[in-house]
Amino acid sequence: MRGYVESYRFDFGLEAAAPGYTKVKPDTVYTAGQGYGFAPGSAVYGRFRGGSDTLLHDCCIPYKAKFLADVPDGIYRVTILVGDSLADTSTLITAGAGKHMLEPLNVPAGQYQREAFVVRVSGGQLSLTFSGPAPRINALDIQADREALALVLAGDSTVTDQGEEGYPYAGWGQLLPQFFKPGVVVDNRALSGRSSRSFIGEGHLQQIAAGLRPRDYLFIQFGHNDSKPDEARHTEPYTTYKEHLLLMITAARDAGAYPVLVTPMHRRRFDQEGRIVDTHGNYLLAMRELAADEQVPLIDLEPRSRKLFEAYGPEGSKELFMWSYPGEYLCHPAGVQDNTHFQILGARLLAQLVVEGIREAGLNDLIIHLRQGE
Repeated sequence: MRGYVESYRFDFGLEAAAPGYTKVKPDTVYTAGQGYGFAPGSAVYGRFRGGSDTLLHDCCIPYKAKFLADVPDGIYRVTILVGDSLADTSTLITAGAGKHMLEPLNVPAGQYQREAFVVRVSGGQLSLTFSGPAPRINALDIQADREALALVLAGDSTVTDQGEEGYPYAGWGQLLPQFFKPGVVVDNRALSGRSSRSFIGEGHLQQIAAGLRPRDYLFIQFGHNDSKPDEARHTEPYTTYKEHLLLMITAARDAGAYPVLVTPMHRRRFDQEGRIVDTHGNYLLAMRELAADEQVPLIDLEPRSRKLFEAYGPEGSKELFMWSYPGEYLCHPAGVQDNTHFQILGARLLAQLVVEGIREAGLNDLIIHLRQGE
């Protein structure tokens, strides 16, 4: 793994590696010198099933495991092979801080499935977490991809990748990758607690702009924190809010990329008739005005989220937001009552609304890479 190469190929299981592959056994623990392996503390088992195909005759069972591979920073197409000749399998794969790259892979006994996704690696290491009721991994190919379009997300905690330590917290950007086939990499730069002002003031827009390429996309969703009173974050809807959004639009256009504005979704706040109460006010109107004035595509999550939350109702919508009982989730032993942030189900449904907005806005370079049925 030392030095730069275009691709990396791993064969998981107990027996000798297939030609051209590096073997990863259940006890292959990552070390910096080796540059690949399961993270310490991973629960991994192995099975040999027999047969002539060296990629299929054995496998690893990554019950709760993280696989690490040191690779140069960049965009990679990752292709995985999962299955088992004797058992039904169900495998969930996340990347980095919890990006859901694929829907759970449910493969009947005796069958195998090969799937691919695109991920951006930063910090010199690809991290893939395997879980699910009956997970398997047979093979993994990592190939540099210089053709994939980047869909970069700038936003706040409702968009960001929430870490494992907050499970089941999730932002919609965390679930968005599973809606795309290879050809688009979702690069989620959203950060908790940021407003349009603080995101720029901390230098995050500058970092994004340095990596944007022609035909990439920059999705911009701010508003939840712009109304906060502190000087570092506060903006006024029709002046400083618009000005900061315009800086992001201009940064994208200067790079030859396409800016897209996304209105913030509603919070979980209902009136006595079970209707959503708007908490964003003029920030929504200001973003719509700016989109029209600058002729920027707008994905309007406000009415879409209103319809979704009202359909679930005051009680049912707790299943979308981060509401839990004491002891329900290991990471939140005292329980949580959060009307702003989402559980995985809510984040997935919001991501689906964003996909609907992509279709409605006619963003064809993205539409052609949506997975079938999305």
